[in-house]
Order: sequence, then C-alpha cells, then structure tokens
Amino acid sequence: MPLYHTDDQAMLAETASQFMAEEGAISKQLRHWRDRDCTDGFGHALWKQMAEMGFTGLLVPEADGGLGMGHVEAGIVLEEIGRNLTPSPFLTSSVLAATALQAGSNDLKGRWLPGLIAGDSVFAVAVDEGAKHRPERIRTRAEKSGNGFRLSGQKDFVVQGASADVLVVAARTSGADEDADGITLFAVPKDAANMSHQPVRLVDSSMATHTKFDGVELDGDAVIGEVDGGREVLERMLMAGRVGAAAEGVGVARGAMDMTVGYLKQRKQFGKLIGEFQALQHRAAHLYSEVEIARAAVIKAAQLLDAGSENADLMASVAKAKVAKTARLAVQEGVQMHGGIGMTDEYDIGLYMKRDRALQEFLGDQYYHANRVAELSGY
Repeated sequence: MPLYHTDDQAMLAETASQFMAEEGAISKQLRHWRDRDCTDGFGHALWKQMAEMGFTGLLVPEADGGLGMGHVEAGIVLEEIGRNLTPSPFLTSSVLAATALQAGSNDLKGRWLPGLIAGDSVFAVAVDEGAKHRPERIRTRAEKSGNGFRLSGQKDFVVQGASADVLVVAARTSGADEDADGITLFAVPKDAANMSHQPVRLVDSSMATHTKFDGVELDGDAVIGEVDGGREVLERMLMAGRVGAAAEGVGVARGAMDMTVGYLKQRKQFGKLIGEFQALQHRAAHLYSEVEIARAAVIKAAQLLDAGSENADLMASVAKAKVAKTARLAVQEGVQMHGGIGMTDEYDIGLYMKRDRALQEFLGDQYYHANRVAELSGY
C-alpha cells in the first residue's frame, strides 16, 4: 500500500485543513475556552459544526447512519486537529467510543450513535486505573445483580468524563485483575446513580475526571459485546485510539515545526535572518525528516487497521512510539529556536509542548509502546 493519500483522501485533507485553520484556530478555540476556565475544555458549537461537516460519524458504518470511512480518513481529521491544537471530543467519541459501540447491539447503537453523528452527544472512555496506561490490569468490578450488573471501582484521567453523555467502561466480570479474559465493556449513561466525577484540568487545558462507581446499577442492555468476552473489543478500541492519537501527534509536530520554520524566516540577529545560520538549517531539516517518517508510520498503521491485518496492533504501537519521540523533538526544538519568547504564554509554541505532554501519556507513552513492539516481535 502506498504511503500517501488517494485523491478522495487528499480532498478530505484539504477540507479538514481549511476548516480547522478557520474554525478550530488556537485563538478562537483553545485560548478562548482556556482563558474562560471552561469546565468542558472545548466548544459544543464547534462540535456541532464538525457534525455538519460529517466528521463525527466518519467511522460509523453507513448502516448506522455514518459515513463508513476508515482510520486513514479519521487520521486525516485528527492530524489537522493536532496541527491547530483544536480542543474537541473527536478522538474519544468518534474514534474510541465509536469503535467500541460497533460491537454493541442494534438497540444500543440506535440509542447512542444518532447523537454522535448529529454532534449532540459526547462520549468518553474509562479504562485506566492509575497514573499510567495499563489496560492489562482491570480492577473495576461488575457483579451480577438481578437482570443486570452492579458496577464498583474507579477510573482515572477519563478525558471529557464530566461532559460525556455516555461512558464506555471496561470492567471485570470474572477472574483476577491481571487475567486477559473476564472483561466486559459497558455503556454507562451520564445520569447513572452512584457515579461521581472529580474534574481535573490537564497540562494542555483539556478536562478529565477521576470517576468513581459506587454500586452503579446497569441493566443487561448496557453490555457492549459479550459478557466476559470484552477483551477483544477493548483491544480493538485501544488500537484505533492509539493510531488516532498518533495521527494527532503528527499534527502537533507539524504545527510546531511550521511555526518554528516561520519564525526562522522572520527573526533577525546580527543583521541576518536566523534561518540563514547553517546550524539551525540542519536542525530544521532533521526535524522535517523525522516528522515525515512519523507520518508515514501513522498512515501505514491506519491502512493495516482498515485492512484488518494481523500486524495492525504491532504497527499501532510502532506509530505511537515513533510519534511520541518525534513530537517531543518538534516542540523542544520549537521552544529552543524561539529563544526566550518561546517560554512566554504570548507565543503559541509553548501550547504545542503542553499538548504533546498530555497526548504522549494518553493510551500509553513512548516507553510503553516500545516495550509492546518488543513483546509483539517475540522478545
């Protein structure tokens, strides 16, 4: 498969680029909501506009009212989201939760997907139970209770947890905490009794929650997929999210790089543009090469995921690890080449560094995925 976009994908990229640059710009979205201490961290009006563009239902099958596109297309939108630091629930809702809900019953999909497609609903995913991403260990329990389940436990750093209309929750219905089997996914509505949220603002100004389930009663219709057989659905959802997060990370790297190169072309020292200094030219060229390599890894991972390849999981971790390393290089080089002003809030380059830090930890950092690559390769 060629590591470039088809004509239709290139058209989508042009549309997404123009839309995010105009409607999702930093001054119009990120700074606007951050400076107002918004409890959601994003604008619902923009989310509605994204729905009107068809973005929210990209991964929803046509039979369920969506566009039925693939992860390459979702990655195109996410790259532009990252490039403009546009705060939105696209990754959690339209990629992670939408992927999980494909395994749900027709009634479950009919209840939740129309709101997503219309931009009226926001979804969150509750998997992690600590400071680090460790989905191999699930302690949250869902015990049989009548015709349904009683959910107890806590999930940490649930991005957009307090804003979500429904949470996709991974819980253990049998076995020990470390067992691969015995996992079930549930769709938990926001008005569920005995569920509480402790909001936290992340370094990039996005909102997350520590969410506690203190005997939340759920009926059997809340189950996504099969009882005790949710590990496969969970892994499929995480794989989609990791590729999506990597695509957004490429956008963050590109945005930081573009801003830095633009600065090199206008900032003068000693009567010369600093972009004329060979040392900075070498660093900029090296960064460009690294960003293109990372972008190719993401496209490959998305293509394999769309093709249902058995190598998609491996490539998803390759992409996540590579992008984490590259985006960190991009934001660090950006701040350093901007000099002292790069450390101020006046310039946007520091916002890219903050988004990179939050995105690196989401669904596993560079070291987590480097270790997964080694394990999946037989080491």
